[in-house]
This record gives sequence, structure tokens and C-alpha cells, in this order.
Amino acid sequence: MPAIEVGSLAPEFSLKDHHKENITLSAYRGKKVLLSWHPVAFTSVCTDQMRALDANWERFQELNTVPLGMSVDSTACKAAWAAVLSISHVPLVCDFWPHGQVATAYGIFIDKLGLSERANILVDEAGQVVWVKVYPMKQLPDIEEVLAAIAGN
Repeated sequence: MPAIEVGSLAPEFSLKDHHKENITLSAYRGKKVLLSWHPVAFTSVCTDQMRALDANWERFQELNTVPLGMSVDSTACKAAWAAVLSISHVPLVCDFWPHGQVATAYGIFIDKLGLSERANILVDEAGQVVWVKVYPMKQLPDIEEVLAAIAGN
């Protein structure tokens, strides 16, 4: 199944983050939302990906954008990882159960591996997908490219 297409309405979701807070896509209407998917916590590229989001929090705010760190990990796993990484701003969202349901809805769940692709999906203020990039598993997304894509949408 290919990744969700630009122009599609972003599938709604309600998931817990690493603080066990409910994160619902529609709650962010009026803001852009970056769904920054990483395959699994506690790996080097995923670590760098989430740290880049957190380090650029203010730049995301200037672009009226909420970055969300998305994966199929559990809340306990994400809470421990956030503590290790000193993540202070970015919600680390858990698509744990039903396992990978949201990643599947966005067309980026890898069934045979039980995890998501590494991908960035930008949802605009009205809930429409405006940018999608799927990366090779071991490639760190270029944060400057991501911010440029947000600024251009």
C-alpha cells in the first residue's frame, strides 16, 4: 500500500503520547501538523530525528506547526526514551494499539516488520495532506528540507 497522497484528507486519530495525554489530529485545526514517523525508539537515526524536531521547536512555532514524533512504540517505551533524550517539547505519539492502525491508515505501516516507514507527512490547517516524504529506513530526514516544505505550504 503506497503512502497517503497529497490532497487527501488526513485520517483522524486519537492516540496517547509519552505523557499518556490524548493527541487528536482534529484538535490542531488551524495549525499545520507534522507527523514525523520513525520506525522504532532507541535507535540512532530515530534518536537524531526526534532530537532535531525538539531542537527546532521555536522554528516550528513560527511556522504555525505542531511537530509530532510518531511510531508504533508503547507509551512506557516512549516515556523512557523521551527522558533519555531530554525531549521537552515534542509529543512522542504511540500508535501501539491497535498496533500500527494509524500508520496503516496513512499507508506507511510495514506489516512484515510490524513498524512504520520513516516518513514526514504534513497536514495543513484544514486537515488536508499537503506534503509527504518517505525516506530509506537508515536515512535521517534533513530538518532544513522539512522546515522549507512547511514554509512552502
